Amino acid sequence: MNRKSFDKIASTIGLILAVVLIGAGALLQWGGNFANSQVKDQLGQQKVFFPKTTDGGFKALPAADQKEMAKYAGQQMTTGAQANVFSNHYIAVHLNGVAGGKVYEEVSGEFLAASAQLKATPTDAALQAKVAQLGGQRQTLFMGSTLRGLLGFSYAFGVLGNIAMIASYGAFAGGILFFVLAMLGFAHLRRADTDSVI
Repeated sequence: MNRKSFDKIASTIGLILAVVLIGAGALLQWGGNFANSQVKDQLGQQKVFFPKTTDGGFKALPAADQKEMAKYAGQQMTTGAQANVFSNHYIAVHLNGVAGGKVYEEVSGEFLAASAQLKATPTDAALQAKVAQLGGQRQTLFMGSTLRGLLGFSYAFGVLGNIAMIASYGAFAGGILFFVLAMLGFAHLRRADTDSVI
């Protein structure tokens, strides 16, 4: 193959790669912006604020959780990173105190078993109180676990948005590099010796 043909093929492939990478960068940037704006909009609509460091709810947290929460004290939750901290260092701590560290499934099973017993002995006052207590714990754990799950999705969506943004920068850089190389190849094509062989 002569040098001129090789330069033409290599430069054309480089130009195609440049277009593909720049197009991919644009799509990745759009996806990253979409993900991050959705997280911000959805969390912002909930109007959740981190407790201030002077609030009782903050002071009741263990020291390690206070340290994490202090980063956002008094701020409105609008990012995936904030959602992750609020979920794992505020809601989780409070949920652990609801039923001695038991999770929703455990309390729900106890509630259903106690409710079945109550049907057999409906006048048992102690059992009625136990069912009422377990019912309240069950509801609190369900709501808290659901909220933690939703905040976890916000965190994951925010991380994916950030990854897409970083990938878009890499794609743009690669696209620009291939474009420059393709242009250099086309410039060399005009000067290449038609008789030289590769």
